[in-house]
Amino acid sequence: MKMEDMVIISVDDHIVEPPDTFEKHLSGDAKASAPQFHTTESGANYWTYQGMTMASVGLNAVVGRVPEEYGMEPQSLAQMRKGCFDPKARLEDMDINGIAASLNFGSIGGFDGSRCFHMAPDKEQALVHLRAYNDWHIQDWCATDPGRFIACGILPTWDMDATVAELKRLREMGCTAVSLTENPTKIGLPSIHNAYWEPMWKALVENDITTCLHIGSGNPQPHASDETPIEAWITTMPMSVAVGAADWLSLEALLRYPDLKIFLSESGIGWIPYFMERADFSHSRHTAWTNSDYAGMKPSDVFKRHFMTCFIDDAFGLKNLDDVGEDMVAYECDYPHSDALWPEVPEFLWKSFQGLNLSDAQIDKVTHANAARWLNFDLFKHHTREELTVGALRAQAKAENVDVTPISTGGSAPLEEGEAKRRVTSGDIMKMMTRQAKVG
Repeated sequence: MKMEDMVIISVDDHIVEPPDTFEKHLSGDAKASAPQFHTTESGANYWTYQGMTMASVGLNAVVGRVPEEYGMEPQSLAQMRKGCFDPKARLEDMDINGIAASLNFGSIGGFDGSRCFHMAPDKEQALVHLRAYNDWHIQDWCATDPGRFIACGILPTWDMDATVAELKRLREMGCTAVSLTENPTKIGLPSIHNAYWEPMWKALVENDITTCLHIGSGNPQPHASDETPIEAWITTMPMSVAVGAADWLSLEALLRYPDLKIFLSESGIGWIPYFMERADFSHSRHTAWTNSDYAGMKPSDVFKRHFMTCFIDDAFGLKNLDDVGEDMVAYECDYPHSDALWPEVPEFLWKSFQGLNLSDAQIDKVTHANAARWLNFDLFKHHTREELTVGALRAQAKAENVDVTPISTGGSAPLEEGEAKRRVTSGDIMKMMTRQAKVG
């Protein structure tokens, strides 16, 4: 296989919702009370909903920007590549990046909706608007090309009857994945070990829907102090997934529902072998007094049966693919976040594959086959493999004249104006997040 022959699915990308997100699928009072898009006098964009303000925070849409302007910008659509909020432009950016298909998480509501809908005081309205959001995501964004966008819904988990009903409705619309918080106690709901969730586990399996647990959707990604350089915090972010992974690995529902599927989104893979080893060791040493039970299996066996992991750039993990598990690894681009390797994903991937003596079948598993299987997504239903290779997509991008010229808007830096150049700290970023949260 050559680099141009690869077919790549990205299981973790992101949408910056456009102003008309709720326009088409609502009317009357429901439309008037939906999240509203605003622009400040300085040009910053933000949303309001039921007394809450949701600004653009984090390195959430800097793809294509010059690295010097990453900081916590951008705050407005004008500062972003159009592919962040326009699905047709996104397809062009996927073409130039050699990405055949993409699963996208939202922004204004958080990865799982908890930032907006779960925090809303009027839950009756929130349910209407959450369903409208799913309609927009599936019928507008993903329908732009259902062969290249993989739908991922969100759930009204504050109401279990509504959650089960929404799972069925999503499946009827062709959606095979949902995003959940990895720790529902952070939004005032029972822990995943509570019987409250039993109807949802059953509905997920009955409808063959995969659960995606995105980093930052529940458990904190801790930094040592406000003086900790931000790079130290960024370095540990993927590994912080281990806290939620260990919690979910101990979920008794995994024993009752052997077909329950969980995606650890933006997880990385290099730490997975030790995680499984440690889980097995802990179980063997402590089960006599902890009363833990894996139905005669080792924790690593349960992990391999129920969990899929993914990586952006993880040469170490790929070198240890036998220990990670070649059937439980997928790829993620993370467009348009700051870690995204756009528009050079194929080059980075191919470099990591060199010298590993992987077969074409193994490369296919990592680049797309595992993801398609886990997400119940027929990659070649709407397009042939020949149309979705890196080479074919980039040829299409050339015909589309996709511009990859770096964007520079003179965006603000994390340091105070006039301040001497120094290391940016975690505290600097927290201050910027606080300021942006007060926008509007």
